[in-house]
Amino acid sequence: MGFNFSKACKYLLNALLPRTCPFCAADLPYLDPGPLCRPCTARLEPLPELHCKKCGLPLKAGGAACYDCRGAGPRALDAARSALVFNPQLRSLLHAFKYGDRDDLAGFFAGEMGAALDRFEVLEGHAFVLDVPLHPSKFKARGYNQAELLARGLAANKGLFYLEGTAARVKNTPSQTSLSKAERRKNMDGAFKILKPELVKGRRLLLVDDVATTLATLESLAAELKAAGAKSVAAYTLAREP
Repeated sequence: MGFNFSKACKYLLNALLPRTCPFCAADLPYLDPGPLCRPCTARLEPLPELHCKKCGLPLKAGGAACYDCRGAGPRALDAARSALVFNPQLRSLLHAFKYGDRDDLAGFFAGEMGAALDRFEVLEGHAFVLDVPLHPSKFKARGYNQAELLARGLAANKGLFYLEGTAARVKNTPSQTSLSKAERRKNMDGAFKILKPELVKGRRLLLVDDVATTLATLESLAAELKAAGAKSVAAYTLAREP
């Protein structure tokens, strides 16, 4: 049996810098690609087939739309879908990605989004990808925009066109976590500006972010893109808050 240099390097690296699962803290074997242990990886939940056909919210029973979308008027977003449900295992990974300087997780997440994209016919034809921008102060503090890393990775994975620098976040909005739906919408008023309308006009755009909750952020940016001449704007996120 020949010497496997790659395995030996992985073993040595694991001995020097042991890895643990971000959710359950179990040791990750040196040949395990991670980033979660295998039991936690198995608990990642794809968006269920029962979901709102407008906003992508998981539904417990049948029907075409959730309570908020039922009978609602036109919106800036033509559709919204997500690759996975925002469950505890995914939450731990996303927290490390956004706040733990784990930008290396972008490849794993973009792979998950790419693998799930073909499930959603409503997203077909949206060949131009852009991300939800961060305010410059938050970008400086974090060092990267997690949505940009996801958008770039997804575009490369699926052969789509990434539109760089299309929009800017001009309002440093406070965290939306503790706000109601109405407060979130008000919080996002005037938050975005389209810098390159020539990249938007007449195109079907796929707007990428990490998590969708009330869709207030995505709706606000979609409205600006539509005002700049976008033909269609659909949102695609890694995770959907159930």
